[in-house]
Amino acid sequence: MSSILILVGTESGNAQMVGETLMDEFSAKGHDVDMAMDDATLDGLDLPARDVLLVVTSTHGLGELPDNIIPVHDALADEKPDLSGLKYGVIALGDQTYSDTFCKAGKIMDALLGQLGAHKVGERLEIDACTQPLPDEDALAWGEEWLAQLG
Repeated sequence: MSSILILVGTESGNAQMVGETLMDEFSAKGHDVDMAMDDATLDGLDLPARDVLLVVTSTHGLGELPDNIIPVHDALADEKPDLSGLKYGVIALGDQTYSDTFCKAGKIMDALLGQLGAHKVGERLEIDACTQPLPDEDALAWGEEWLAQLG
């Protein structure tokens, strides 16, 4: 079984709902799961010692990261730790009516983790608030496939 950290970036609570749903589901399947959201710091996450990271983030404002995940993003970008031992996945929440910035926060985190050497598992899930008012439903289906790909 995997040790999974779910890092949640949220403003309105939708990403938190997805993170909590997946934490419960993954735990029920025997995985060791932690969730970080408020007051998350790079030191506290200890990513180089982790096996698996799942980023669940909404997009805020004009394509920005949610306030609570900015410190982790900025520390990763500044410190550039070697994450070559880390597997990761990304669930991005957005609104397609903002086509220029749709799911941009998830895309930003995805690109950064890849630049730091982390190994992406599966495709990024992009959930559109216009077509899916209950994002946890899509996330559960994606999560099943993602867990299987972790190996």
